[in-house]
Amino acid sequence: MAGPRVFRRMRLSLQCSAAALLGLAPAAVLAQQPAPTVVASAATTTRAIPLDRVVAVVGDVVITQSALQEKLIQKRQEGATFPTDSAAFRTFVRGVVNELIDEELILAKGKELKIEVPDADVNNTVDKQIKDIRGRFSSEAEYRSELQKAGLGTPEEFKRYRADEVRRAETITRTIRKLREDGKIVQANVTDAEVQEAYDRNRASLPKREASVTWRQIIIAPKPTPAAKERARAKAESLLVELRTGADFEMLAKRESMDPGSKDNGGDLGWNRRGRMVAEFDRWMFALPPGQISPVIETPFGYHIIRVDRVQPGEVKARHILIAPKIDSADVARAGRTADSVAAAWKAGAPFDSLAKVHHDFGSAEETTLLTPFPRAQLPKPYQAAFADKKAKDFVVFQIPGNATVPGKFVVAQLASVEEGGDLTLAEVKERFRARLAEEGGIKRLMDSLRKGSYVAIREDAIAIAPQASAEQK
Repeated sequence: MAGPRVFRRMRLSLQCSAAALLGLAPAAVLAQQPAPTVVASAATTTRAIPLDRVVAVVGDVVITQSALQEKLIQKRQEGATFPTDSAAFRTFVRGVVNELIDEELILAKGKELKIEVPDADVNNTVDKQIKDIRGRFSSEAEYRSELQKAGLGTPEEFKRYRADEVRRAETITRTIRKLREDGKIVQANVTDAEVQEAYDRNRASLPKREASVTWRQIIIAPKPTPAAKERARAKAESLLVELRTGADFEMLAKRESMDPGSKDNGGDLGWNRRGRMVAEFDRWMFALPPGQISPVIETPFGYHIIRVDRVQPGEVKARHILIAPKIDSADVARAGRTADSVAAAWKAGAPFDSLAKVHHDFGSAEETTLLTPFPRAQLPKPYQAAFADKKAKDFVVFQIPGNATVPGKFVVAQLASVEEGGDLTLAEVKERFRARLAEEGGIKRLMDSLRKGSYVAIREDAIAIAPQASAEQK
């Protein structure tokens, strides 16, 4: 069952600062913001807001203590760690207030620039959100009850609230985009020392480098004997005769085809674009007119009969019957011996390209070179096991699983590089940090400019919120 927290999270999800919209760390930007233009105290307040204290004023907009509390709850739900020391927590809260102020400054700038968000865009987003939330409840009554418990009113009131939040967030996004396009956000110059300091400050929270490998390989497929191939061809030719004398293609495919992926569907391969199948199959599939049956054609998988059902620009819908030559244990053993001999020749200095040209299974479009780092955790399990304890330049021979029509092939591989997982180095993230800091500097200059042209006041006494208060409202 969903509960009030569902709504609270949804209620807070679109409250974001200008820095967050840019993919930046808000605290890193806001910590550098100047002191407010005016710092109000209880003694200078001219009026009180019943029930909800004023935290700050931006122009003619009031930021309330409840808005601040919601922002703090949002940060806790996003994983922020709150300081336990009262002075440090007060500093943290002041930074959050500055984020709320920045949002209002950007919204005011958006109004000045006549940034508008069409109702259709807002409604489409809200409708999707409401549909997702409503789907978490077993009944309309439960949905309405939980809305009331969360203090969000009726479904109609909740929808209006979500629309306001969506419009607010999208206005901020579009205003930032417009300012950037107009050259109002100019990236700052960043020194190496600043990059180093940012790396040291954020090092513990950086994602870990994934362990990865790169390699080259020759894949050797077991091959049937000439006698086995001839028997398969003869079988396919006999089926072709049946088809040409009126046999039903789909029924024959269900009875005889050896392609497990399409057999049960009467050989249906669905819609395919050029280049998805092996070359000879592809050539015939795109050459046949609808309704015509191909002759028996050979591919690395065996012998096929193809029928095209429908054609549209760039795509063909076809069926096929596959008869694969029988490959027995002797054929597999022979492929294994070939793999061992290829590995020995490669280790002895035989050129990779020459060995691949003779032995690699190009017909099945198998890759030979994978020199882009590949995460170990994403490797197929046979590769994970084979590469587990290997170093760069090591050779390895192993078998990969097959299926009913394609027996297991053998892989002869040499690892080109092995990258252990761990902390990202400064060199690996330096340019990313430099770009982020340059963007943060541009945002800071923009916010400085907007503050200078606006009335900004913070009520210091109103931001004194105990950490436990925010924790209780989590």
